[in-house]
Amino acid sequence: MKILVLNCGSSSIKYQFIDTTNPEPLAKGLVERIGMSSAVLTHQKLGDEKIRIVGEILDHKIGIEYVLAVLLSPTHGVIKDRNEIEAVGHRVVHGGESFADSVLITPQVIQAIKDNIELAPLHNPANIKGIEACSALLPNKPQVAVFDTAFHSTIPPAHFTYGLPMELYKKYKIRKYGFHGTSHKYVASRAAAMLNKPIEKLKIITAHLGNGASMAAVKYGKSYDTSLGFTTLDGLLMGTRCGELDPGVLPYIMSKEELSVSEANTLITKHSGVVGVSGVGSDMREVEEAALNGNQRAQLALDIYAYRIKKFIGAYIAIMNGCDAIVFTGGVGENSDIIRKMVCDDMDWLGIKLDEEKNKTRGFEIDMSTPDSKIRILRIPTNEELVIALDTESIISKELNQREK
Repeated sequence: MKILVLNCGSSSIKYQFIDTTNPEPLAKGLVERIGMSSAVLTHQKLGDEKIRIVGEILDHKIGIEYVLAVLLSPTHGVIKDRNEIEAVGHRVVHGGESFADSVLITPQVIQAIKDNIELAPLHNPANIKGIEACSALLPNKPQVAVFDTAFHSTIPPAHFTYGLPMELYKKYKIRKYGFHGTSHKYVASRAAAMLNKPIEKLKIITAHLGNGASMAAVKYGKSYDTSLGFTTLDGLLMGTRCGELDPGVLPYIMSKEELSVSEANTLITKHSGVVGVSGVGSDMREVEEAALNGNQRAQLALDIYAYRIKKFIGAYIAIMNGCDAIVFTGGVGENSDIIRKMVCDDMDWLGIKLDEEKNKTRGFEIDMSTPDSKIRILRIPTNEELVIALDTESIISKELNQREK
């Protein structure tokens, strides 16, 4: 099935056009600066060089019109007619407690996504814009919503409930939701394939490390716990986000610095994390280089980053009563041999032993552990778009089969 996969942000559209019989996308690209002057579409056809198109893209509908136009281009496109697009799969950030799996988009589903806007005010509105644009531009084409939060819907109540009055959970649904679910789901399934064992018999720790970062304990194929919580701020140190923080710190800082709620939120989401500690930036490559050149703050940022990952590994081994594999993925997880080494050092008591030569490779799936390591250490490039495409195909196929019956 040929599927257009869309990830709509507030001012961007990331896309891939995928034939599900082939994991390599036929075309992929990014529309940036939507609603601003000189918006840019970067597009790459499989086997070709990237091209850039600058234009006036005022909203998401115009942005998707640009995407469709370049997919239809005689030179850079991969289809001759819009009808070759059999379905559209959308990344939707927050499904709240409404969705435990991907779903065919209906008016009721759109309303439920809108109902969860206050849980993801920056993301869900953009996701809805993408859905509505496709409804107008590709009428009668089925669309599927694939939720970041859905994979974590299996987390037990004792793991997702906060130590707050239960009335607040009942009124506002304040609980751990977790994110990056599509990535955790994909790399856990690939880990099972690499180990040649059923995922239902494995205990896997997945580490999605990038500018945003999270870890998950995947027990027998289901999410059992994850480091992100009600928002994308908890857990690991991230590029610009603080990660876990004593709740009392925030009102203390707000009082001392006379910050508003909005200013405090900006502090912990935009100016904290790696950039706040290091003073160098949020790009891990720059921070690693600064640390190698003797920058002590940069080194401290790396130390904190690795320490928190280690801590979650220990916690997840404890709650799952064991672990078969640890998976590194995401921009940092896939590319930083320094971070992987820092995390795996001094973990041999747990049976975690890293092969340093294999660790220095990059760009492909690999078992980086030594032969005597009790826990396998895997690097698996994530492929969230492929998961969205496969989920879309599966749901639409089931829908067609039900109609035929």
